[in-house]
Amino acid sequence: MRFPESFVFGASTAAYQIEGAAQTDGRGEGIWDRYSHTPGKIHQGDTGDIACDHYHRFEEDLDLAQAASMTAYRFSINWARVLPDGVGRVNEAGLAFYDRLVDACIARGLEPWVCFYHWDYSQVLQDQGGWANRASVDWFLELVQLVTNHLKDRVTDWCLFNEPTIFTSLGYLLGQHAPGLKDPAAYGAAVHHVSLATADGVRLVRRLAPGAKVGTVLSINGVQPASTSPEDMAASALADAIMNRAFLDPIFKGTYPDEIGAMVTPFIRDGDMDRLKADLDFLGINHYTRSKIAAKPASVSADGATAGGGMGFVPPPAGTPVTLMGWEIRPEGIYEVIARVYEQYAALPIYITENGGAFPDEMTATGDVLDHDRIGLLTGYLSQIARAIDDGYDVRGYLVWSLLDNFEWGHGYSKRFGLVHVDYESQKRTPKASYQWYRQLAQSRTIAN
Repeated sequence: MRFPESFVFGASTAAYQIEGAAQTDGRGEGIWDRYSHTPGKIHQGDTGDIACDHYHRFEEDLDLAQAASMTAYRFSINWARVLPDGVGRVNEAGLAFYDRLVDACIARGLEPWVCFYHWDYSQVLQDQGGWANRASVDWFLELVQLVTNHLKDRVTDWCLFNEPTIFTSLGYLLGQHAPGLKDPAAYGAAVHHVSLATADGVRLVRRLAPGAKVGTVLSINGVQPASTSPEDMAASALADAIMNRAFLDPIFKGTYPDEIGAMVTPFIRDGDMDRLKADLDFLGINHYTRSKIAAKPASVSADGATAGGGMGFVPPPAGTPVTLMGWEIRPEGIYEVIARVYEQYAALPIYITENGGAFPDEMTATGDVLDHDRIGLLTGYLSQIARAIDDGYDVRGYLVWSLLDNFEWGHGYSKRFGLVHVDYESQKRTPKASYQWYRQLAQSRTIAN
């Protein structure tokens, strides 16, 4: 199976997970700074204070991306690095870092993909309610305007948000991620305000940078009821609403799923529903796994998240291939979500903006990381993407998660997703076997069927 010559092979990263330099050059405090320094929140007390030190080592990291024959690099803006007070005062040193990063991408033939928001919200603004505050829409648009105006002469590809279903549900409803709230009202408000910010943000970027390609990135994973009982079916529908449709529906239909309507409706004002649809140039899809859902009391999912409200995650049966996160490896799922977007929402260009897996990645005595399990996973998922293209779906690129091992949120540094191994003590980068495999794929554009 062969990918088109125009198909993009690249990698995705996120600011808090790799940059480090948490108190360098005037950067302010973000919610993940506060959360990770709160005892008991992160595995082994890990923080992103240093992470991969990408802030100082970005040229080395981009050299690795270039050497792997990648042609795109997606990264995010750390809000507190450019707006230390959340709004108002601009940190020129922070903007200068992203200048250097963008210029370094272009110099290496890497198209810079800028994501405005990948979870690292300003703590100053969180103290005022964060996404639960309606003013958050305007706060976000200030960030978008600042960054777009600064980089639009060199950047064409823009992503408004990364995985809003995750940071709203885990951050505001289930208390598993920063800011650590368990508040259905705050969750409903956050969903609505992020939806408004998405649509308004698309319009703003398009006005400021005519000709730009503007999209957003959604986590879309499989959701399946554990049985055909009415209770399990209802629980699965609720899970699908929270995990998938909470943002698919407003972006493409201008509505919210019925299952979360009671939480969102109190925050809708006159005229809001007319603003919800976002005229995207493309959709970024992050896909990893599927979840089986049953109607039962709150339980812990494979990735440590808690499902409440009468729905519970059913672990995969013994013997099912899973990653170190406990996520089921099911390549056909990526074909299914691509088809779902086309058939239920819109036939628009799609990029797979995250896909990958965490594995033990133990280094051999000779200093090699022979992550053949990751190669197997990537082969399976990319084969299904090639199948989708052959079947007429307009999938234009694949950005692997991730270029580097990094800070995996609540799991700290215990889970490795990178094509490149990072020794967090020495900061030494070691390309894994999967890195060499990915380079060969990007060069040959051919994958075994």
